[in-house]
Amino acid sequence: MLDTARGRPARGVPVVLSTRDRPRGEWRPHAEGTTDADGRCRGFPPLPAGTVEARLVFSTATHPVARVGEDDTPFFPEVAVAFAVTPGEHHHVPLLLAPHGYTVYRGSCGLLSTSDAADDAPS
Repeated sequence: MLDTARGRPARGVPVVLSTRDRPRGEWRPHAEGTTDADGRCRGFPPLPAGTVEARLVFSTATHPVARVGEDDTPFFPEVAVAFAVTPGEHHHVPLLLAPHGYTVYRGSCGLLSTSDAADDAPS
């Protein structure tokens, strides 16, 4: 996660990873973590076999970039990003957060992997 207002990684942001095994099915909590000094949430376990969609929920309310206005009310108290999972591939989903907007894209280096690719999962 990148704080685009400061041009620096967003450290200390809680992130929850959930999965589902069919489109529009129930979300199942899979792992929790916190962004590190590089703005990354490392160490998530491989996604369960059969996962077709994953969701990352970034709890941004406590990060300074989210607090705007005179009363510091967060405009985006959380950002939820759901995406399709391709078995055997790694998934890197960067979040760029600004006070009044955010951008998400599919990155090129994998941090999440399916259990089919557990041997290639990052440490």
